[in-house]
Amino acid sequence: MNRTQSEDEIQPSYVVDSENAPGVNTKDSITKDGKVDVISGAQVQSKSKAERLFVARLDFILLVYVCVSQIIKGLDQQNVSAAYVSGMKEDLNIQANEYNYFTTYFNVGYAVFVIPSQIMMTWTRPSWWLPGLEFTWGVLTIVFFFAKNVKEIYALRALVGAFEASAYPGAIFLLSSWFTPSELALRISFYHSSQWMGSMLAGGLQAAIYEGLDGKSGIRGWRWMFLIDGIMTIFIAGLGFVLIPDYPSNPNPWAFWLKDRHVKMAQDRSLRYRRADNKKFNRYAITRALKQPQLYLFPIFYMTAQLAQQGYLYFNLFLKSLKNPDGTAVWSVAQVNALPMVGYAISIVLVWGWGWASDYFQTRWAIIFAQAVLGLIPGIIMSVWNVPMGAKYFSYFLSFSFIATSPPLFAWLSDMTPHDSEMRAFIIGCCTATWYAVNSWANVLIWPAKEAPHYRVGWKLTVGMWLFVMFEIWLIRLIDMKYVRPRNQKIGQELYEDQVQHVPHSIDDDADVALDNKQVQDGLEVVPVQSRR
Repeated sequence: MNRTQSEDEIQPSYVVDSENAPGVNTKDSITKDGKVDVISGAQVQSKSKAERLFVARLDFILLVYVCVSQIIKGLDQQNVSAAYVSGMKEDLNIQANEYNYFTTYFNVGYAVFVIPSQIMMTWTRPSWWLPGLEFTWGVLTIVFFFAKNVKEIYALRALVGAFEASAYPGAIFLLSSWFTPSELALRISFYHSSQWMGSMLAGGLQAAIYEGLDGKSGIRGWRWMFLIDGIMTIFIAGLGFVLIPDYPSNPNPWAFWLKDRHVKMAQDRSLRYRRADNKKFNRYAITRALKQPQLYLFPIFYMTAQLAQQGYLYFNLFLKSLKNPDGTAVWSVAQVNALPMVGYAISIVLVWGWGWASDYFQTRWAIIFAQAVLGLIPGIIMSVWNVPMGAKYFSYFLSFSFIATSPPLFAWLSDMTPHDSEMRAFIIGCCTATWYAVNSWANVLIWPAKEAPHYRVGWKLTVGMWLFVMFEIWLIRLIDMKYVRPRNQKIGQELYEDQVQHVPHSIDDDADVALDNKQVQDGLEVVPVQSRR
């Protein structure tokens, strides 16, 4: 068989009972309510009531947990900047250039550790690994409480970056193991938007902590921020040991909310959509990844899309620079901090909309392309610069509408690696590592603070990067449709037929006639499609 994995590597370790499992469809059921999944090419049934309830359970427990964890992570990442303006600068005698290194050390720790951490996701249970990492960075956050000089801050920032490295890509990998292609982009969108929720909550929460505890027991307010954020992080980490379900093929025995029937349904859903189970990463996974175009395309794709979006981060500097004719500030300090929150609220709503559209229309490339088109508009307007002030406000607020390429991008990667979860985990790690490695130095050069609010190069590069994103979309879709998808559909059908041959099938109660394997396979053949995606 023409595949990059051996039969043992892609064969699921579970079996499916065709009598009760909703994913094993007979020819009759497909004729009545079946449809073609445009990604796997398989004919699948509409969801039963039991499956809809199961998906709702995943949403209510797994999705809510990773979203809350991401919100807490956002709080932890914001606490350094909040502490800096709340007395840490003076207490530790931090110079301006030293503050910039806080982000650099964090990015270096993140970039170095993210790929090994993703590999560990396949070697150990995510319900141990992810909460363990979160617990550790929670402890490190508390250690900031005792910091005495800037060098200690550097070391702690690097360690926190290392232990936070697997939080975002690890959660995406976990979601891709439980949700089907028609569900995944919207769930990643909810998770992705949680980081903005964390940013929106951070200011108010940390201000309340500072005002309520500054000077209590002779301790400065910024130290209390780290202590309370760390305690919150440890608490959420503890919940992960029982709320993270691990994988359908190897469920978490401590996940009290996940019953045997739920595990069976999850396994059946994987088989229905021709997705192999999760296996341990080994050197052959690297060899397979090196032979596949996804490894070379997606990290550059992700990094470029992220760089192209960065203009919205400088909205507050633009607002701060505006002056009335008498020299007074147009916007107060409170307004400068509040107006970007309106932009984040726009982002949260639209990222859900982008994710829903990606799943509903089963298209990834079109959603990212639409965002790239929108991205050109503020890039062109702000490059011209000599435009009415209203156009500049419009450009900045519009910039918040397309910072949502990650959900459809990672859903697309999952679609293109259905039979190799180890390679998927590895490439997600490569995407994140590439972005953090580049971001550690690129934004300083592209968006130098001394040029604010008129960035001579930044907006022009934004236009160029969005154009390059469009080219990458065309290239990846071409390779996907011509090479990757037909190959995956062939492997998926072989995987399904191999499994069906070993499954005892049901008896038709009305005709009392057994369906043999050949009949079942005839009713489940792959239907090649040229989809919108």
